[in-house]
Amino acid sequence: MAEKLADQPDSNAEKLADQPDSNAEKLADQPDSNAEKLADQPTGGAEFVFSDEQNQLRTAVRAFCTEHIDEGAVRAWMESDPPFDPKVWARLGTELGVLGLSVPEVRGGAGGSLVDQAVAVEVLGAAVACGPLFGTVYLAIPALVAARRGDDLLTPLVDGEATAAFAVPDRAGAFDPATVSVRAAPTENGWALTGTVERVVDAGAADVLLVAANGPDGVGLYAVDADGPGVQRIPLSTLDLTRRQATIGLFDAPARLIADPDEAARVIEHALRVGSALLAVEQVGAAQHLLDISVDYARSRLQFGRPIGSFQAVKHRLADDLVAVEHAKSTAYHAIWSLTDGTDDPALAVSIAQATCSSAFTKVATDTIQVHGGIGFTWEHQAHLYYKRAYTDAALLGSAEQHRARVAELVLDCAREKNAPRVATGMPT
Repeated sequence: MAEKLADQPDSNAEKLADQPDSNAEKLADQPDSNAEKLADQPTGGAEFVFSDEQNQLRTAVRAFCTEHIDEGAVRAWMESDPPFDPKVWARLGTELGVLGLSVPEVRGGAGGSLVDQAVAVEVLGAAVACGPLFGTVYLAIPALVAARRGDDLLTPLVDGEATAAFAVPDRAGAFDPATVSVRAAPTENGWALTGTVERVVDAGAADVLLVAANGPDGVGLYAVDADGPGVQRIPLSTLDLTRRQATIGLFDAPARLIADPDEAARVIEHALRVGSALLAVEQVGAAQHLLDISVDYARSRLQFGRPIGSFQAVKHRLADDLVAVEHAKSTAYHAIWSLTDGTDDPALAVSIAQATCSSAFTKVATDTIQVHGGIGFTWEHQAHLYYKRAYTDAALLGSAEQHRARVAELVLDCAREKNAPRVATGMPT
C-alpha cells in the first residue's frame, strides 16, 4: 500500500518523500553514525570518546578483515572443518594481538582495556567473522583472567595457538549453580568429570573445555582437554553455520581445577557478563554493516525512474534502523564501560545492552532483506549470513525478553529504600 501511494503523482506520500528537508531523509542519508562522530571528538576522559589508539586499532582490524575475512572466506569456512582458518586465527592473536587486548601484560596479554577489546570485536562482528570468538575471547579468556589458576592455558589462547569453549549453563546470561549437572570426583591425578552439557558454542573445534561441575565442596570450574579420554563431542545442526555448536559428553574425563567453589561463582559470573557485553558489541558491528549496505542499495537501486531510497516507506524504515543502531551502540559501550570503570551496576548495564542490541540486530537484519527485495532472499547475497547470525545471537546468553525482565527486577524489585526517589502519590508528605 505504501508503494502504491508512492506511485501516485498527487500522493501526499510522494510529496513528503520529495521534500529535501525531510528529517527522515536526512537521517537515512547520514554516511557516518552519530556515535562514531562523538567517538572521534578529541576531548578526552568521557565515556563515549575513543582514543586515537583505539581509532587506529579499528582501522587496522578493518583492513585485516577486508584482506583475510571477506565474504568469500566466510562462505568457505562455513563448509570446512574446523569452521575457520587456524592460520588467520593465529595471526589475529600474534600479528594484531586482538584476542587478548584486555589481558594484563604480566599474564601474556596486550595490557589494554575491555574497551580496546570491544573496538576489535565490533569490527569482527561487521565482518560476521568465523572463528571461536564466542567461546575463546568472550567467555574463556575473561574466566581465566578472573581465576587464580590457569595462566598456562591463557597464553596459547591469547596467542591464537589454541581455542576454548565455555561449557557452563546459564539462565539468561547469569550463573545459577542449580543448573550445573556435571559431577566432579577427586582422583589420584586430579579430578574426573561425568555428565552432559548441551549446545556449547565453539565446542566442536575447541582444544580446551572450561566446565562447571559439582564437587564435594560445591560447584567449581574445571579445564578439560577436548581431545582427551572420556570426552565426546556431538556436532549439532544450527541455523548459523558461522557459529557452530556441539553437545559435550564427559565420562570420567580427566580434569584440573581452575576455580574452586570459593571463587567459581565470581569467576563464572564475571565471564558471563563480559561475554554478554562483547556479544552486544558484536551485534552492533553487524547491524551497522547491514545498515550501511542497505542505505547504499537504496541510493543506487532505481524503481519508477528514481532511487528507492526516495520513497517514504523505504526512507522511514532506514531512519528507524539508524535510531535502533545508535541506541544499541550507546548501550553496548556503556555496558563495556560499566565493567571497566565500575561507575554503574554491571548486571543492569549488561542486561540493558543485551535487550537493546538483540532487538536492534534482528530488526535491521530483517529490514535489510526487505530493502534489498528479491536479491536479499538469495543464497548468493550476504544478507542471510547476518540474518542467521542475528537470530542465533539473540538466543545466546539470554533473549531480549529475558533481559528486559531482569532489568525490571533490578530496577523495580531491588530498589533500595534508603534515599529512594519519592513517587508522587497526591498525598501530603
